[in-house]
Amino acid sequence: MVDVTQTDTQSETDDRPRTRSEDDVVAAGEASGTVAGGAPPTQAGADGGGGRDGVIGGGVRGDDRGGRDLAPTLGPLGGLRWLWTQLTSMRTALVLLFALAVAAVPGSLIPQRDVSPIRVSDFITQHPTLGPIYDKVGLFNVFTSAWFSAIYLLLFVSLVGCIVPRVMVYAKALRSPPPRTPRNLSRLPAYATAPAPVDETDEELLELAALKLRGARYRVARHDGSVSAERGYLREAGNLVFHLSLLTLLVGVAVGGLYGFRGTSVVIVGQGFANNITQYDDLTTGAWFSDDQLQPFTIGVEQFRVAFETGPVQTGAARLFELDTLVTDRPGATPYRKTIEVNHPLNVDGTTVHLIGHGYAPVVTVKDAAGDVAFSGPVVFLPQDGNFTSAGVIKAPDGRPRRLAFEGIFAPTAKVDEQGPRSIFPDALDPALYVNVWTGPPKTETGLPENVYSLDTAGLTQLKDAKGDPLRVLLKPGTSYTLPDGQGTIEMTGVARWVKLQLSDTPGVAIVLGSIATAVLGLCLSLFVRPRRVWVRVRAAEGGPRLIEVGGLDRADARAGLTEDVAELADELGPPTAELDAVDGSSTGGSKENT
Repeated sequence: MVDVTQTDTQSETDDRPRTRSEDDVVAAGEASGTVAGGAPPTQAGADGGGGRDGVIGGGVRGDDRGGRDLAPTLGPLGGLRWLWTQLTSMRTALVLLFALAVAAVPGSLIPQRDVSPIRVSDFITQHPTLGPIYDKVGLFNVFTSAWFSAIYLLLFVSLVGCIVPRVMVYAKALRSPPPRTPRNLSRLPAYATAPAPVDETDEELLELAALKLRGARYRVARHDGSVSAERGYLREAGNLVFHLSLLTLLVGVAVGGLYGFRGTSVVIVGQGFANNITQYDDLTTGAWFSDDQLQPFTIGVEQFRVAFETGPVQTGAARLFELDTLVTDRPGATPYRKTIEVNHPLNVDGTTVHLIGHGYAPVVTVKDAAGDVAFSGPVVFLPQDGNFTSAGVIKAPDGRPRRLAFEGIFAPTAKVDEQGPRSIFPDALDPALYVNVWTGPPKTETGLPENVYSLDTAGLTQLKDAKGDPLRVLLKPGTSYTLPDGQGTIEMTGVARWVKLQLSDTPGVAIVLGSIATAVLGLCLSLFVRPRRVWVRVRAAEGGPRLIEVGGLDRADARAGLTEDVAELADELGPPTAELDAVDGSSTGGSKENT
């Protein structure tokens, strides 16, 4: 993950200690039998001096008896080290990051079971061949699938393996002084000279150079007869901060996925919601979620205001959605009012409450054959189109001597034509309820949950009219209908509205946002900080006065201004009338330095 460039400046620095990378190169050369001058290894191993069967030095086999070259034998431990090296390389990290981005695409394009199980069921029904295949490979649960988790964890491990060694190397570099002065400064990319003032000693000139370099935020080290200076350490710090932020971002996403939750609840306007697990219609939680994380607050749904476009342009388009609520943060706390709008959620102790849907709930009263009320109240009907033609089921299991059930369609602005009963406008301008009637013997209570939006007709008989067709009943607010054979009555007393609330909590969102901000900061440091080295030496010129030499090297591809800075420093150190001989490294064959 570290950018490395080569330079022959290193060869000019014979008297400074070798860096760790240089020691590794020398050790590798010695292990392979390569001499310092680059000569090939001897055949001592092949002649028996290097080991049995022509093994040379560190276990690398030479030619076998047939003259063929044999590759080194890694062994189990060497194979594991090779795998670890590949996993923690920059290339692998980038490939895994790209793979994670690609793997997240199906989660955005294909309905997900934890978000919309109904859409997933509809997709499988509409695509009988493709749907089961998607289900088997986990495309309906992308973010919790084994393959997505594997990519996520491999990226996490790769980043850790990349960052930890770099932190150690960077910590060592911070403790190390600037490198010694190269023997030949003229081979650097930027080089300038100036005559040394006759009234100042070498030590005074070097001390003045060190003072000016410190003022330019360089870290300075004095060597025998020269000054070494270096700055730009924040560039590598920016790289580390960026990668650490990416690692922290993955941790934040993991925390949100393990401890977060998201659920929905349909609430009739005029009623309320208590943040208890039994109040949710559906709830998706992380692997480490517990019920204790639910904050004990309540939301009273007081009023829902909605308006639709009635003009000739965009007729029926939504223009207003506002929900007035009465919120109690905790038991015994003072309630306060809060209005929820689309994209303006309510936040209660870290739980975010969004308004994501609404619809109609006709209020009906069902009486059985004995005249007793078997059911009374609003019934949620689910919208089927943009004009809120809604479908629903009314169940009266307590009717005696027979239970009653109704399948119906509610239209806020009703019209009946060749398409059947439907709504032609989303507002409740002329509401009507159309139902079919089912009846049957009382059913034994099993305690098993049932879908309130669908009717299981097992054991039920559909009532017929005089022509033998299914009985169809039309109800408007304030009207009732008496069922045949005195089996009961159904009355529509009014129309209520319902709203759908989504409640969620993602504990890692603060970590994610902080990581993104820190990553941007680290990226800016790595892009705009220019690591630079400068050396100053005073030497005696051949056949003339002393000469001040200044050499500079940019350790990144951002050399703008380096030659000018070096020339300016030489001018400041020389006498006021000195003529500086500035040389551009691009014309002297200067090369880049090993960073």
